[in-house]
Amino acid sequence: MTPAVQVPEELSARVPVEQRGPGLDRDAVRLLVSRGAEVSHHAFVKLPRLLRAGDLLVVNTSPTLAAAVDGRIGHARVVVHFSTRGDDGRWAVELRDPDGQGTTRARAGCPAGTEVRLPGGVLLVVEEPLSARGERLWWARPSGAGVLGMLREHGRPIRYSYTERDQPLSVYQTVFALPSADGVGSAEMPSAARPFTVRMVTELVSRGVQFAPVTLHTGVASAEAHEPPYPERFAVSGASARLINAVKADQRRREALPWKDGGGRRAGGRVVAVGTTAVRAVESAAGADGVVHAREGWTDLVVTPEHGVRVVDGLLTGLHEPEASHLLMLEAVAERAAIDRGYEEALRGRYLWHEFGDVHLLLPAEGAHAEHCSSNCW
Repeated sequence: MTPAVQVPEELSARVPVEQRGPGLDRDAVRLLVSRGAEVSHHAFVKLPRLLRAGDLLVVNTSPTLAAAVDGRIGHARVVVHFSTRGDDGRWAVELRDPDGQGTTRARAGCPAGTEVRLPGGVLLVVEEPLSARGERLWWARPSGAGVLGMLREHGRPIRYSYTERDQPLSVYQTVFALPSADGVGSAEMPSAARPFTVRMVTELVSRGVQFAPVTLHTGVASAEAHEPPYPERFAVSGASARLINAVKADQRRREALPWKDGGGRRAGGRVVAVGTTAVRAVESAAGADGVVHAREGWTDLVVTPEHGVRVVDGLLTGLHEPEASHLLMLEAVAERAAIDRGYEEALRGRYLWHEFGDVHLLLPAEGAHAEHCSSNCW
């Protein structure tokens, strides 16, 4: 998708789908499916019919934090977005100005030594930029009461200007979210998983689709610059690594089989990441040979077409703005032509963008004899 293409403002999802009409649940969004250059349109509730027994969905279990809180620098009001907790107890934060409409705008300047007073007796002292890339995120050292307790009592989910109003934290939790042992989580919801419901997960399991949970705590994205992601904490368990490796080993075994009469090998399972965060986690745990290992820690991996992917065969993701760095990851999973074609269809079909919007499933192109749903299966 070229930067010249602009997403009309009316295509921003302003409220969660379940608030758009009576009787709607989270899964009442639309699903665009790209298999190479082939594009088809579906309701998300049809996802179990588009996947097959043996497919493995990699899902992010990170819970979403109420990561935005009001504070003061002197007499000036400021909004602090808490991004990531460092190993030394500091937090990576973004300081933003309130815009008077319930959201925020970028704040100009934040010198080292700036003190920010927060509710509950927490004082933040800004120390240094998180990265040489810029001065949007800073390391800040808190003192006084604990940050996580303060966020639980006084925080709210990060909200961007295209949304209509503040929402409760429960709106930003996915069905896969699990409390972490140390209480940390994601500054922003791993939103590709938002449309999943318990009913949907049950149907997928009953059809033979497996799940591999991983964790990646997402930091604060750039609402203005669309810069690449900063280092984030992740974990891939031994159990999930074994599940993923088993699917990849079965793929290699099937590729070695002779071609069957009729023009194709029997289809096997695919590793499909639910969200770009799941891609980053599992690819960070993969060796050069594509074997996934149990790993945890920090990842600075940025998946691009040049880097490629070693593990992931497909990706379920939201619709990203033309400038978003996430599009480079999409190109690594699929071809640029497939992304361009899919986004042309999304614009033509008036799909909704952002975390409360519709979703896009990227799958490998299949042979003429492979079984899949035909176009426009609503």
